[in-house]
Amino acid sequence: MRPIRLGSKGRGVWRTPIVNHATARRANVPRPVRISVIGAGSAVFSLGIVRDVCLTPNLAGSQVSFMDIDPERLDVVHRVAERYAEELGADLRFEKTQDRQASLRDADFVVNTAYVLGHHHARRMREITEPHGYYYGAIGLGSFYDFELMMAVARDIERICPDAWLIQSGNPVFDGCTLMTRETGLKIIGLCHGHYGYLEVCRVLGLDPSRVTWEAPGLNHCIWLTQFRYDGKDAYPLLEEWIETKGEEYWRTHVAQRTHDIQMSRGSIHQFRMYGLMPIGDTPRERQNWWYHTDIAAKKRWFGEPFGGPDTEVARPKYVADHEATMRRVAAVAGDPNARVSDHLGKTKTREQQIPIIDALTNNVAGRFQVNVPNRGILDGIPDDVVVEGQADIDATGIHQLKPTPLPRKIMLEQVLPRWLAMERNVESYRSGDVGVLLWSALNNHQTHTYDQAVAALQDLLAMPEHAELRAHFQGFEGTGPRWQAQPAPEPNVSRA
Repeated sequence: MRPIRLGSKGRGVWRTPIVNHATARRANVPRPVRISVIGAGSAVFSLGIVRDVCLTPNLAGSQVSFMDIDPERLDVVHRVAERYAEELGADLRFEKTQDRQASLRDADFVVNTAYVLGHHHARRMREITEPHGYYYGAIGLGSFYDFELMMAVARDIERICPDAWLIQSGNPVFDGCTLMTRETGLKIIGLCHGHYGYLEVCRVLGLDPSRVTWEAPGLNHCIWLTQFRYDGKDAYPLLEEWIETKGEEYWRTHVAQRTHDIQMSRGSIHQFRMYGLMPIGDTPRERQNWWYHTDIAAKKRWFGEPFGGPDTEVARPKYVADHEATMRRVAAVAGDPNARVSDHLGKTKTREQQIPIIDALTNNVAGRFQVNVPNRGILDGIPDDVVVEGQADIDATGIHQLKPTPLPRKIMLEQVLPRWLAMERNVESYRSGDVGVLLWSALNNHQTHTYDQAVAALQDLLAMPEHAELRAHFQGFEGTGPRWQAQPAPEPNVSRA
């Protein structure tokens, strides 16, 4: 059933009835659900889901089905989940499976967090493009494998549990949710962590977040703080004062403990100076802002020591190593019958939105959330079938998008519209199989100096053994033929005496 937009002042209302639950809502009786988690071998994310569902009394009696292709990781997550629920006395049932279709059967909600091919494959791609003159994966092959999985999951949902909500929690959220929304009739919500950057702004400025009113609309990984108020008053002057009086000292002395600690970096403040609004979360990481990303020296200048932001040869190995260390610690807990799982996971909810949204849609526990959903007139200047990010009120009647403060024209022209068009090219390359779209993107990268450089890099990426399916999708690419070869310059028309 396709969502219906009901117009109302200041908001777009996206209502899709959840059938056969009206009686439970009227009686205010909590209802158990079945949640399928695809890519559940990611222990950090999956065990966050476990914490939140165990600490949500309204979801007592629910089932959580963990699905992953890695049996060892899957077993660890499943064992820890069962023990955690038992320690807390939570009435929940957990199952594990490597069969996606079995996990989806009778699901009310599907959380897709799967990451295809993984970090080590991404590193090999960067190593291949570096000799061609591209720093840290400046060019790539689009999102073919991610799209293949997303569409496979979406098609399975259409067939097996068509009334389920799909909560897309793995990247690329913007591109993937737009693609799936266009290709299916599913109810899809995309979630990301980036908007929590406003909390770092509050922390550094010494503001109590509970007294802050904020909004950060835009496109995923391109959102801007259009409202920032403290006790009802404009808080931007407080940010300006911090920049003038404390900014330089902060940038000189601050040593990031986390690879993604860039919210108050020199680069983020530089973007604020350029556009008059604070970029939030991952916004400064976008490659279209190439001057922040030319090499490790530039990265450290703009995003600080010791990592230079999350997308460097210094940061990414630490990020991956930290995740692998977490997985080892979780596995050790799972293998120790005397360990108390709750001592390791804690007994407070995470700030993830998946379970609160499920509770809101199921049990009418209304809340305001930052979501990625089809535009439907909410973000001016963007087509309705493009997924946009912004705030929405969610309850048992559906998603009620809030109309944000319009983004300035300069931000639209220089940041939002280019980000939208990059997404469209990524989706088009997948749908059409036209490798020329990939080439065009590579040619327009600021680290590309010649046509042959871009072609050679794409050739080497496509030749990787892991990319057999991708090569078949982009049939005909061999780097040869008139379409691919740079044409020789014509002979100069010089008359000879």
